[in-house]
Amino acid sequence: MKSLFEQFGGTYRKESDYAVPNLETPDTGNFEIGIYGQRHLYFLQHYLRITYINLLTSGKLNEYLVEIDSQAQEHVFRIVEQMKQAQGITEQLKENNPIKWTGIMNCARQQAEEIVLKEMIYS
Repeated sequence: MKSLFEQFGGTYRKESDYAVPNLETPDTGNFEIGIYGQRHLYFLQHYLRITYINLLTSGKLNEYLVEIDSQAQEHVFRIVEQMKQAQGITEQLKENNPIKWTGIMNCARQQAEEIVLKEMIYS
């Protein structure tokens, strides 16, 4: 009688006295996952375990993480641009008072990252 694994086309190889299933992971390509993708991966592994396992076993995990990372980076950029417009941060300020401009931009960037982390990465 064939096992369920064999009924679905699976095969085994012999190692010592054991029959080991021939399992191959799907080709996932060569993806570079950024910081937001890595943080979301950690979140999936620790808090959304079933989603993580489903993505991993379907071979779609890396592609998903790259997409999340890309969307998060774009969202941070858009939020920072909106904050710059709302607060009147201009290139003129950058030329006249670079230290103040840097402080304001760092603050805007941190706020944008907090928003994105809450809305996209840790949810």
